[in-house]
Amino acid sequence: MNESTNTSAVKRPRRRPVSAYPSWFYLPAAIVFGVLFLFPTFASLFFSLTRWTLFDAEFIGLANFAQFFKEPFLIKGLINTLVYAVVTSGLKVVLGFLLGVLLTSQIIARTYLRSVLFFPVLVSTVGVGITFTVMMHPTTGVINETLALFGIRGPGWLTDPSLALISVALVDVWKGVGLATVIYIAGIVSIPQEYYEASRIDGAGAWDNFWNITLPLAKPATVTVIILSLIGGLRSFDLIWAMTRGGPGFTSDVVASVIYKQYQAGFYGLSTAGNVVLFILVAIIIIPLSGFLNRQGGEQ
Repeated sequence: MNESTNTSAVKRPRRRPVSAYPSWFYLPAAIVFGVLFLFPTFASLFFSLTRWTLFDAEFIGLANFAQFFKEPFLIKGLINTLVYAVVTSGLKVVLGFLLGVLLTSQIIARTYLRSVLFFPVLVSTVGVGITFTVMMHPTTGVINETLALFGIRGPGWLTDPSLALISVALVDVWKGVGLATVIYIAGIVSIPQEYYEASRIDGAGAWDNFWNITLPLAKPATVTVIILSLIGGLRSFDLIWAMTRGGPGFTSDVVASVIYKQYQAGFYGLSTAGNVVLFILVAIIIIPLSGFLNRQGGEQ
């Protein structure tokens, strides 16, 4: 009796769920993933260990990485990259959330305002950079000319070393906050209305609803915006290059622009090593942060 009881108490191993599709259905996606991601990634790792041209490659080990970290403006570029990523992602989270709350409320022309806010996301980044370069000109730009009407002398937005990086970051926020807002709108409208109805019955006000319902239940959208904005900020290049080319001097250089300058100079192996460094930088920041934020979100 005891043996039968013990035998029945033993848990049978769970069978893996049977997929409705044969395994070879995944083959096309695997081929695309391998060709467009795995092969270029491993090729970059190999060429980062070589001194290469279009016609030959000489294996030199870690010499490219050692040389890359000896570049005098690399540390400045790393600091600028982190500052740029934190500023742009932070502002996109705050402004995106506030605009998401506003554009899910009962305001006039709500649909039109959503379209207007999202429009900059669709515009070419280089086009935005060129436009704002003209608008931020220290003497003839429309921004400083407008400030002059009120007796304010506008600064050199892109020529002042202390303002150039922040000025580009603000343009980045203007262009990208629409996407963050759309993500927040989707997160906010997915919150069940029963929570708000129960809150009204309990006599809670608008601020209580915002603080106790909207803010915590929009956390998945916040995690998404933080991760996407940080990845974009750490990989930023096109807008910075279009507006300042890393200048004045090297004060607005980021890691990607340092890499591009090495490529322009013909140091292909060195620039490839820089790409590997940037890849590792993004990975060591985003992967742990994503895991932490998702755990925090799951505890709510």
